[in-house]
Amino acid sequence: MSDVVAFVPTMGALHAGHLELIKRARLLSPNVVLSIFVNPLQFEKSADLDSYPRDLAGDTAKARAAGATKVWAPTYEEVYPEEIVKISAGELGALFEGRERVGHFDGVLTVVNRLFAVVKPSYAIFGEKDFQQLFIVKRWVKENQIPVEIIAVPTVRDGDGLALSSRNARLTPEDRKSALVINRALRASSRDEMVAVLAEEPGFKLDYAEIIDEESFQIADSETRLRRGIVAGWVNGVRLIDNMPLRTEE
Repeated sequence: MSDVVAFVPTMGALHAGHLELIKRARLLSPNVVLSIFVNPLQFEKSADLDSYPRDLAGDTAKARAAGATKVWAPTYEEVYPEEIVKISAGELGALFEGRERVGHFDGVLTVVNRLFAVVKPSYAIFGEKDFQQLFIVKRWVKENQIPVEIIAVPTVRDGDGLALSSRNARLTPEDRKSALVINRALRASSRDEMVAVLAEEPGFKLDYAEIIDEESFQIADSETRLRRGIVAGWVNGVRLIDNMPLRTEE
């Protein structure tokens, strides 16, 4: 069997989006390791950590059916055997999602560093839905010359266009209708148009909406080649994020 490992790090609560990550991993190697670890460092509030959905048996069955050859659900002590030294996500870690969830991306990099150290993958597969996370991890890997290739998989959506998320289960049918405004907004051609579309939905409370440069994660300008709309907000107490590329005409 190949020594090459394709790694899919998760916090569990697996849905079809995660299964696409596993399928992509299978194209890279017959050895697919999926981790399930609810990382405390990514949560500001202990109540959110305690309420995070956990179904190890169900998640393991889904992962294996999708092609994972090993499902690893480490304990806290396995991931953090010693005093935790957090890795800073820098200025980018304080923007957008980082502004709303203080310290979140420091927690992401800290746990990714530990998971990589244990699994030693050749590839690590992340979804584009958490685009800021993907960008930060890729930058950290490059700057620190970590011998892992980060593979991005496009966001998986339901038939109505809503990006798949474990949080979607908390939406009522009426909430879901409100949440679909995010997809409509991301198809706008400018930030002003995006914000205007979001404002038309009374059931949606905006955190942020912006068009960024995919290559720098800074706000896009007239010279930006690769643009991406990013949106975050609340629907009846459920926080949702999404993003979508906006390609300029050549």
